Amino acid sequence: MSVHRAQNAAQRPSRLALPVIAVAAAVLLAGCGQQNTVDPELTATLIQPVARLEVKVSKVAPGSRTGEQIYKAVCASCHDSGALNAPKTGDAGAWASRIALGFDGLTSSAIAGKNSMPARGGASDLTDTEVKRAVAYLVNQAGANFTEPPVEQ
Repeated sequence: MSVHRAQNAAQRPSRLALPVIAVAAAVLLAGCGQQNTVDPELTATLIQPVARLEVKVSKVAPGSRTGEQIYKAVCASCHDSGALNAPKTGDAGAWASRIALGFDGLTSSAIAGKNSMPARGGASDLTDTEVKRAVAYLVNQAGANFTEPPVEQ
């Protein structure tokens, strides 16, 4: 008799599990026939990005940019950090030997390119006068006293 009781005790959890599984399956199946109650327009609104980015292309007439504008748009990427051994903006020691070349020498180097710097700093749309403005602005930050060519109105 004790063997019979042991077998009944072993089968008891499986006997209880079967009705529990059947009830869970019935509950899950009962929800399958319901219509979607979520508004698709509301869902689309809620999952939109948090911010929007609008890119505008602004064309500037050639020759009308100041030295500071050109510096910020073209030159600062290397001269602010000293990338590719570019002399840093405002570093009088690094610019002293370059300032000694004079304004025309510096301008010629900037137009033609020098070492790692490409011609016109990589901005092929710069006019010679704009390069002169940028050179004057950049070198004056290191203590030179060059006159930036005026912007014609």
